[in-house]
Amino acid sequence: MAVVETKATAISNRDASPRIISDALIVKGDMQEACGAVESVSGDDIASKYYFASVPSNARVSEVLLGCDGGNTTGAMDIGLYRSTIDGGVVVDADFFASAQVLTAALVNSDVTHESAVYDLGDSEKQLWEALGLTEDPRVTYDVIGTLTAASDAADSVVLKVRFVM
Repeated sequence: MAVVETKATAISNRDASPRIISDALIVKGDMQEACGAVESVSGDDIASKYYFASVPSNARVSEVLLGCDGGNTTGAMDIGLYRSTIDGGVVVDADFFASAQVLTAALVNSDVTHESAVYDLGDSEKQLWEALGLTEDPRVTYDVIGTLTAASDAADSVVLKVRFVM
């Protein structure tokens, strides 16, 4: 075992000689939020999609917060990224943020940002395109979509808030 001093990127940049200016995405960036609410109904089957929000590919996502009434006795969904509907709607990573997140208990702003571990804690300083493993920013908008992995058996309000820095 050893005593260490490990610095995050912004601190390393600040302490460098000459000093390196950190990207606003990790220091003093402007926080934005996209919010979407949908109503599930009894009979929404597996593979049904709930379109919640849009986020640019150059955003750094800070939080994905899920809320629901918990009216279902079944119901679960993956929360991931798709190309926007106006850009073809192709799946990028269906469970990028959360995998089989249950909707059977009431949730208020439950943080599911890293639930699936696809968007790993180590990706927290990265823009979406970098976290997706791309070599350059495609300059597109991604839709954040919930895809049911277990059918809904009741009406339920489902809300997703995506907080990000540009």
